[in-house]
Amino acid sequence: MYSIHSIAEVTRHIKNLIESDDALADLWIEGEISDFAQASSGHCYFTLKDSGDGTSAEIRCVMWRSQAWRLTWRPQPGDTVEAHGHVSVYERGGVYQFYADTLLQGGVGQRWRAFQALKARLEAEGLFDASRKRPIPRWPQRIGVVTSPGGAAFQDILNVLRSRYPLVEVLLSPTTVQGLEAPSAIVKAIRALDGRADIDVVIVARGGGSAEDLWAFNDEEVGRAIAGSRAPVITGIGHETDFTIADFCADLRAPTPTAAAAAAVPDRQELWDEVFSRIDRLTNLITACVGDRRQRTDALHARLHREAPLRVLNEFRQRVDDLLRRGWLAIQGQMRLQRTRLDGQCHKLSAMDPRTVLLRGYAVVQNRTSGERIRSVHQLTAGRQVNLLLADGQAGAHILNSTPHRWRPSGAEPPLDVADAQPEHEQGRES
Repeated sequence: MYSIHSIAEVTRHIKNLIESDDALADLWIEGEISDFAQASSGHCYFTLKDSGDGTSAEIRCVMWRSQAWRLTWRPQPGDTVEAHGHVSVYERGGVYQFYADTLLQGGVGQRWRAFQALKARLEAEGLFDASRKRPIPRWPQRIGVVTSPGGAAFQDILNVLRSRYPLVEVLLSPTTVQGLEAPSAIVKAIRALDGRADIDVVIVARGGGSAEDLWAFNDEEVGRAIAGSRAPVITGIGHETDFTIADFCADLRAPTPTAAAAAAVPDRQELWDEVFSRIDRLTNLITACVGDRRQRTDALHARLHREAPLRVLNEFRQRVDDLLRRGWLAIQGQMRLQRTRLDGQCHKLSAMDPRTVLLRGYAVVQNRTSGERIRSVHQLTAGRQVNLLLADGQAGAHILNSTPHRWRPSGAEPPLDVADAQPEHEQGRES
């Protein structure tokens, strides 16, 4: 008996066999590009073949967009390259392909593997640890720059520093940044700055270029010099996609020299904005504080006004005036009352005045010798000499006789007998 399989089953089986082979899952291959195309999606499709006659072998290759964006150069037909990736089967086409994740220009592959080995070793030593990274000072006074004096990178750094923070002083430690002598020159320039105590931060920079142009910054001694620098180090090497050993060892990695200069100093405009913001905050705080103090002062002023001695004194003065007014009114009332009473007593006294009685025709009888007033007929005897006091004068009289009344009010004096009180001369005529 035999079994019949579909083409898809056979292709899938072949794919599984290829992908299960460890040798094909992680390998480097070297070849010449015969064609290269990049689709609108960003994926790259090309063919690699062995250099030689027309009978050389070739393999179709794919590089997805997620890896292709890191390419700093555009491969061209005829370029010799080194590619890293794995082999698999494209089921729809039924062909095996090489899926590349790294593509290096010819001769770079060996250096790339050396770079990866050095990176792993330094990382194991802790030179890349975040805990070792030092903060960049916010207000640097002097910045050391390690770069080529004739390169555009140095001018870009100066322009950014002048624009953002013109107060900072820049000290250039010149060096070559490319070639066989570059690593030792870079180390020497870094150590020259490291010997100065007045350097606050160091910028190690180089403009863009190929991987080979930047290779001096992948030197182990350069990385160790950066890691051992007394002052914090900022690197700005190549472009944003370029990473070197120097970048991993630095305290801060910037994508470009311009960005490194911007990261080393504060922005003048941002400082102005912060100053104005703090001025506004301070003004608001002062205004609020003054307003609060004004309210408290007004409250104390109102309390002082309520409890002021002069105000209390004025209140007492008013009370005194009120008491005086009330006392004066009471005195006036008492005076009116006493005057009324006095008037009544005066009327009584006037009514009881002997002269008033005398004006009504009565007379007062006095002993002529002693002047004693005669109150009773029993004090009179016939032939006695008396004086009569009248309203308008006095007269002498001679008593002929006296006759007492049969009754007399209790406690009252005997009534006067007007007939008995006639003037002496008239009595004489009668007698």
